[in-house]
Amino acid sequence: MTTSIALFTRDLRVHDNPVLHAAAAADRCVPLFVLDDAIISSSFFNANRASFLTDCLTDLDASLRALGGALVVRRGQLADEVAAIVRAHDVTEIHVAADVSRYARRREEALRALGADLHVHDASINAVPPLSLAPSGGGDHFAVFTPYFRRWETVQRRGVLRAPRRVTVPEISGELPGRLHDGTPSPDLAAGGETVGRELMASWARTGAADYAEVHDALADDATSHLSPHLHFGTVSVTELLDRVGTASEGARAYTRQLAWRDFHHQVLAARPESATRDYRTRDDRWRRSERDFEAWRDGRTGYPLVDAAMRQLVQEGWMHNRARLVAASFLCKTLYLDWRRGAQHFVDLLVDCDLANNQMNWQWVAGTGTDTRPNRVHNPVAQAIRYDPDGAYVKRYLPALADVDPKHVHEPWRLPEDEREALDYPPPVVDLREAADRFADARRKR
Repeated sequence: MTTSIALFTRDLRVHDNPVLHAAAAADRCVPLFVLDDAIISSSFFNANRASFLTDCLTDLDASLRALGGALVVRRGQLADEVAAIVRAHDVTEIHVAADVSRYARRREEALRALGADLHVHDASINAVPPLSLAPSGGGDHFAVFTPYFRRWETVQRRGVLRAPRRVTVPEISGELPGRLHDGTPSPDLAAGGETVGRELMASWARTGAADYAEVHDALADDATSHLSPHLHFGTVSVTELLDRVGTASEGARAYTRQLAWRDFHHQVLAARPESATRDYRTRDDRWRRSERDFEAWRDGRTGYPLVDAAMRQLVQEGWMHNRARLVAASFLCKTLYLDWRRGAQHFVDLLVDCDLANNQMNWQWVAGTGTDTRPNRVHNPVAQAIRYDPDGAYVKRYLPALADVDPKHVHEPWRLPEDEREALDYPPPVVDLREAADRFADARRKR
């Protein structure tokens, strides 16, 4: 009899899962998830992702049991835990999804040394394998999104895979984990798991995506898919999501473009893994060091309502609207002129959907040290608020102190009459926007 391991990582689903599909073809299959001490003990593992992960593993186990199997969970050093199962059950094949981080590469190297045949599946986490596209003029990756997207659109993606009819698991123990993190998750954190993710995907493809181009930036409408945590944990397949959304409407095409950005950032990190912590394109910035300003940003007390509402949403939900992320990040890096790495780490600390490639490379894009072709652009938080939250509904949702402020003043409460302003439990601006813009422009000119 042949025995395989389906090693789940960021592909916690039974539908359209190349790893499980291939491994289940063996006579016996061990569906395995290892709570790797290297990750569990790292700064990348937060209470929100721990809670979401627990939901995902519970749901995955239920789905596998419906197929005749069960999820085997181990905790420890990943290679050691996999090696023990290889020896105990004469495993001949190990299947795992390809990923782009340095950690993922080290994981592959360790798995190759275990004696079983290792099969790394490229199109499991990404729609297009990260380093399968290269510029025709030379180079190992695309550094600008638009030419990448043109090529990405032409790729013939693999077909969507059905869930296995049956998964036959040898006798083996491996109970689901209990509490994974000492911290308290965000009070309004979304639920995880493939069942929830597939329901969300079906609803989005049926009724949400068509209007995406028109409404995705409208902060109060919250008309985005909310699928980013499910894409990060792989409870939804990006290949199946693209297949379901299609390209028949302008909204669907705009949404497809956003999913291509996800693949774009993965190929950048795959080619330049050091850009997780180092400038992709250095501007020789000498970032300010102001704990007062950083804490005001972190705590949502900058005096700029859109920025503060975004930071409060992050704490409350472990998630943030994409437009709000852009404005909040720009405010930290360019208005306050603080190091993008500090902002990126704060997002790591709270975001449930914090994908390493997309978090770090988006922060670098905003900071002007990444792939943005306009590295010195600054997103004015007042102009952005007036454009994307004209009635102040988003701001008022997360800043109750401004709930009764007239829409014409809600984004600039410092313009209220003095008595009204002093009655608010809301701080004055931490910085003058014009002075901040001049400071940033001057800093970049001198480098």
